[in-house]
This record gives sequence, C-alpha cells and structure tokens, in this order.
Amino acid sequence: MAAPALMLQGTGSDVGKSLLVAGLCRAFASRGLAVRPFKPQNMSNNAAVTADGGEIGRAQALQARAARIAPSVDMNPVLLKPQGETGAQVIVRGRVLGNAIAREYQRLRARLLPQVLESFRRVGEGAELVLVEGAGSAAEVNLRAGDIANMGFAEAVGLPVLLVGDIERGGVIAQIVGTHTLLSEAERGLLKGFIVNKFRGDARLFEGGVAEITARTGLACFGVVPWFAEAAMLPAEDSLALARSGGDGTGEIKIAVLSYPRIANFDDFDPLGAEPDVSLRFLSAGEAIPGELDLVILPGSKATLADLAFLRAQGWDIDLLAHRRRGGAVLGVCGGYQMLGARVADPEGIEGEPGEAAGLGLLAVETVLEGEKRLVEVAGSELASGAAVAGYEMHMGRTSGRDAARAMLRLGAQAEGAVSSDGRVMGCYLHGLFASDPFRHAFLSRLKSRARSGVVYEAVIEATLDRLAAHLARHLDLDRLLATARSGNAAPRKGAHIRRIG
Repeated sequence: MAAPALMLQGTGSDVGKSLLVAGLCRAFASRGLAVRPFKPQNMSNNAAVTADGGEIGRAQALQARAARIAPSVDMNPVLLKPQGETGAQVIVRGRVLGNAIAREYQRLRARLLPQVLESFRRVGEGAELVLVEGAGSAAEVNLRAGDIANMGFAEAVGLPVLLVGDIERGGVIAQIVGTHTLLSEAERGLLKGFIVNKFRGDARLFEGGVAEITARTGLACFGVVPWFAEAAMLPAEDSLALARSGGDGTGEIKIAVLSYPRIANFDDFDPLGAEPDVSLRFLSAGEAIPGELDLVILPGSKATLADLAFLRAQGWDIDLLAHRRRGGAVLGVCGGYQMLGARVADPEGIEGEPGEAAGLGLLAVETVLEGEKRLVEVAGSELASGAAVAGYEMHMGRTSGRDAARAMLRLGAQAEGAVSSDGRVMGCYLHGLFASDPFRHAFLSRLKSRARSGVVYEAVIEATLDRLAAHLARHLDLDRLLATARSGNAAPRKGAHIRRIG
C-alpha cells in the first residue's frame, strides 16, 4: 500500500516551497511520524552528497535532516545543474547522465518518468507521510508536455496538491487564481487548497483576500504563513536568495564572496554569516571588491572557465591583486580553488566548450578537468591548526603543483588543497568545512584576534528547524494537511503518463 503523500506546488520560483516542506517534515517528525521528503526534479547548483556517493539538491538534504533521516538519491531523482544560459548537467539518481541543452532536455525528461516513479515508490517504503515539492510554477503550460516536476508527476501518481503563493512579491490573488485558471480540468481536480506564504503584518487584514481566492477557485485556505525571518539561517536552494544576502556590515571581520553566474554550493559560507563578529556579503556583477576586506572567497562554480571569464570581466582579478598587496587573505573552494591556480584546462568539454585559460596565478597549481566525478563524504583536519573538518567533495578533475605540497587539509590519509608560501592564499575541494566550529574559530582568528563566539553551528540549524516547525504549526492546519494526504485522490489515470511520454 502506497504511503500517504501530499504535494506542494508553487505559483512561481522562490515562493518558499522548500522551506515549507522542511518545516513540515520537522513538524510531523516531531509528532512521531515517519515522514520523507521528495522532489521529482530540481534545478540547482547547490547540491549535497549522500552516503552512497550520489548527489541531490541541497534543499532535499535539509528536508531529510528536518525529518531526522539520512538523505538518499531517491529523494531527488532528477537534478539539473545549470552550466550556461541554455544548458545543464543532468543527474539521475545521484549520477551524472550527461549534459543537455534545454530543448534536448524537454525531449529527454519524459523518458525519465519511470525512474522518478520508482524513486518515489522507494521513498514511500516504510513511510507514514511523503511530502512532495514541486519546481517553479505549477502553470508553466508551455512546458507541460512531458512534465515530471509538477502536475505531470502529480497526475501520474494521483497526488493531492496544495498551491503555495508568495504575498511578499505582491499579487498573490492573481498568482493563485491565475494558476488555477491555466490548469486543465483534470489538474484542477488534484488541487485541494492553497497556502499564502511570507505574510507581513496582521493576517486578519487578508481575510478578504482569502475569501476572494476561495470564491474564484473553490479552493480552501490551509493557512496564511507569516514571514519567518530566521529562514536566513537555513541553507538556501536558489541563487535568487543571494540578491537579498548580506549582513549589516558591522562585524569586525569583513568577508566577501564573489557571486558569479554559475555559483555553486554558496551555502558553504552560511556558518560564517552566523558569527556575530563577521560581516559577510556576496558581491554581484558591477561591484568592486572593497578595500577594507579581511578575506575574499572564491566559491564553487558549475562552469569554472566561464565564471573565470566573468570574474575577469568585472575587474575582480585586478581587485584581487590589490587586495593581496594590502595583506588580505584569499580562499578558493572547489571551482574557486581551481581559478586561483596558474591554468585551468577542460580538454573534453566537461563543463562547456573544450578549452583552457590562464588562472589568477595566486596559487602555484594547475587544474585539468577530466575523469569521473568525485562524490564522497570526508573528514579530517586542517594542517595549520589541527582543527577537525568534515564535509564532502563534489568535483571533476585533478589539481597539482608546487603549492599543493603545502596542503591545506588532511582528509584521511590524503593531503588536500594548497597554501601559498606566505599562508595568505588557500584553496581546497572540501565543501562544508566552515560548519566545523573549531576550524571556523581557528580560521577567523588568523584573520583577526577574537574570542570564541560560542556559536555551535549544527545546533543553530537544529534549533532553527524546530522553530520553523513550531511557526508552521501555529499558522497551518497540520491535522487537515495530514488528513488530506491520507485521503489521497482517485487512482492515477491509466496510461496518462504514457501519452505524455509519447
């Protein structure tokens, strides 16, 4: 017998679906239910490695944590990692299938539905509730043929669906009513209600809005969720969040992260933002690197050569040299580490067109992108401080050279990363290293003398998930949500997904 399941679909991207699913996972897990998250198709360069050596969207890893279970590749069977304006790396059940431009993927995705359905079945084994997250908008009717992310999946499985609208961006009545209007009659039959998310102020002032939506759609309101400011403490899935990032600038230790178009795993630096004496900001196109910084970070990239060219187009290469002359520190992680070297080569076109380019020359190393993608959870220590680190590697290629003889880390029996002769430029492939409290303190103390802040980052995440769950429990009808999942829908239309595939 299939586990009860409920799908949250959005009226658009960044309406808060991922956060709602995470909070509901924790809320129902705290009630003693075996709850599991699932997202059929995700598009994100923020990914996490699973214990079996696969990769899934970072949001699904957070949702699994909220449900108090280990993440698995089945929780996000199709992951698209954008590499350019029109193409992406396609990952199926944690493994790279290949690269595809958007038009090619539209033809490919319908053939992936059987694998998506099998992953959904496996996630449901032993579960008492499966919370399913859609992607983007439920009403992208121009992309409906072969859809596996929203209504195409819901219809294939026969899932009850709730629509999530974002009142923060304005026009939430039009968002929900317009989405409802664009759906087919069969798709509307799957809709059981709606949620209004990110409300600021007195929710009673929107009672008329709720009544208007219900009158025009016949859908019930499951709740109006107020703005949850602490969401900023949790890893973000979408790079849209970077446009709203940045602290108040009052922290004594000033750090900037270069935000290039194909930035990946930017949540690596969330623990730095949790430190009260750190001012962390992401620099966007057109912004110069400020002169007062203590540290500049080059984050991961899904297309290292393309983002290296973007970096140069902003003049950041010149700014970095000036920053170094002033005695500032530089850290590169994964793709950012590759950029710091003397050369980056992609002879096989793994991340785009084959080619190579001179790196920034701040580390005496070179990188060649080749071979199998390395996906592994690792633990070890920083050599300079002896502080423990843990996280995961997620990259292709090998990096070697003179500065690699001065490794930054030791992971198991292996030396990892590189450090310049003066110790001010560092690079490594380890994602998640700043989540280690001892390492983070040791690293920041080398930038400026400081007392321990007392921040225990993993405890911060756990406490934030608990508060998010309590927040949703106050403003959503959890009993009704669970009853809706348990009541389900009529059986999926026989052959419906076959017609879409064809």
